[in-house]
Amino acid sequence: MKKLALICIAVSTIGFLAFTFRSPETPPVEYTDVKAYLEMYNQKYQELLIASNLAEWDLNTHIVEGDATNAEKAQKANAAFATFTGSNENINAAKAFLAKKSQLTPIQVKQLEFILYAAGANPEAAGQVVQKKIVMETEQTEKLFGFAYNMGGSPVTTNQLDEMLRTLDNPEKRLPVWEASKEVGKDLKQGLVDLRNLRNESVKPLGYTDYFAYQVSDYGMSTPEMLALCDQMVKDIWPLYRELHTWARYTLAEKYKQPVPEYLPAHWLPNRWGQDWTALVEVEGLNVDDYLKRQGPEYIVTKGEEFYKSLGFPGLPKSFYEKSSLYPLEATAPYKKNNHASAWHMDNDKDVRSLMSVEPNTEWWGTVLHELGHIYYYMSYSTPEVPLILRNGANRGYHEAMGSLIGLAALQKPFLQGQGMVDPNLKVDETKQLMKEALDFIVHIPWGAGVMTRFESEIYAKNLPENTFNATWWSLVKKYQGIEAPSLRGEEYCDAATKTHINNDPAQYYDYSISNVLLFQFHQHIATKILKQDPHATNYWGSKETGDFLKALMKTGATEDWRTHLKKHLGTEMSAQAMLEYFKPLMTHLKTVNKGRKHTLPETAPKG
Repeated sequence: MKKLALICIAVSTIGFLAFTFRSPETPPVEYTDVKAYLEMYNQKYQELLIASNLAEWDLNTHIVEGDATNAEKAQKANAAFATFTGSNENINAAKAFLAKKSQLTPIQVKQLEFILYAAGANPEAAGQVVQKKIVMETEQTEKLFGFAYNMGGSPVTTNQLDEMLRTLDNPEKRLPVWEASKEVGKDLKQGLVDLRNLRNESVKPLGYTDYFAYQVSDYGMSTPEMLALCDQMVKDIWPLYRELHTWARYTLAEKYKQPVPEYLPAHWLPNRWGQDWTALVEVEGLNVDDYLKRQGPEYIVTKGEEFYKSLGFPGLPKSFYEKSSLYPLEATAPYKKNNHASAWHMDNDKDVRSLMSVEPNTEWWGTVLHELGHIYYYMSYSTPEVPLILRNGANRGYHEAMGSLIGLAALQKPFLQGQGMVDPNLKVDETKQLMKEALDFIVHIPWGAGVMTRFESEIYAKNLPENTFNATWWSLVKKYQGIEAPSLRGEEYCDAATKTHINNDPAQYYDYSISNVLLFQFHQHIATKILKQDPHATNYWGSKETGDFLKALMKTGATEDWRTHLKKHLGTEMSAQAMLEYFKPLMTHLKTVNKGRKHTLPETAPKG
């Protein structure tokens, strides 16, 4: 998961630089020099960004129950950032310059458009709404990551819950694990309601109808356009997902010695939200858990760095290892930390960090490679050619795609054999390997482009009543994922809020579905055009040409329109065709396996 400074943080009414900002008694200064204005804005933005990110870092890495010190620091730093980016002075200046767009360079236009977008979440005109939102977001983060999970009267971590859901083979034992994972939602519901209202109110002064529309606008799209794009992604992969769903129903019923269900019981699946089913398949020989356990968690991070260096990327800065929080806390630690993996660009320049809880297993191997993908993306566009405020991905999905792409490549047999992580003479069931990959990348799309996107569009764009949050959530889960709760989940629960992103990375989850489509386009290009290898059996290690291609994708940051950028480097628009081609052999296999079985999902993909 990326930690984008603007998106995750809120933004004040104090004057900063004399030639631009004024006290209430000073008449407005006429802006005449766009170059000087942008230099000022970039400099001040970075200064406040650093303060905000440092405070957020402390808040996420050192959570002490009953101690509000870090929360107060974060609120203060975020308020200063919000005041600057949302100030009327910056809004008016950007609008005035953009009124003379023909006299500006494309990169100046891009920066001014960013300034208006940055102001959108926290405009001065929204008044106290912005300050309340900052306080509320901080409180919600503390509740989410400071929550004490419990099973049978004993404390339990989310890593432990996840491991039990991956391994327990008795539905009766799985049920209390799944239920324990959902308890945090009760504490978060009212906060989510309040945040929804505050977020919606905060964006209206700049003309956005709601917070969902605001976030979607970062793609240069409207809400209907984004929802149509998400519907298309679901439609494209639906026939394969339908076969996977049927296979999973019959496979799990046999495993648990239960009748075949119409829909998948949520607690039967190896993931708290049913977004990743990879643990349902074991590819003999390709599970590198045993190898990684012998090496230890530190090996995973350093080996990941070596992989990127083999492609021609530089080594990670020394400060990455000194300042990151990479491993689980000791059980006796007197504080908690955010348990969701993320990458941080603290200053939009050289200070890059990651917050993880790495353990020596295959899942964390993929996660580490993913997070390092964000880190190397940060490093690639942090150059003098890219203005500081444009040091983001070509779009938000690009950021996720880069990390997931390397995560996919680092689990293919030729790569693992080349690194001595598996037997060099290993024979692999290629169909099972395809199945495992589909249970990740394909299964994720109805969840991401369907459930998460539709739920957040409902709560923000349609102002979903709070007394229907959970009912709406489970209706969408059934409709898009074909999953049902094990028992009635009343409105005292808020199962949507158990997902990190609903709370502190809101209205952006379609990023991950977009990234899945993009990564297969990138992978197909690398495999067929650069490596001349089967996309199902690649080895990126040591390919400087592959590294050059990735650097070319990364180095421009957000200085170009993402559609133009994609066509320039791939010669095509965004399309799921590469993904469908990759999984075509699996589709043929599943149709044979499922012949005669009852399919309970409709043939036609759901739409909103």
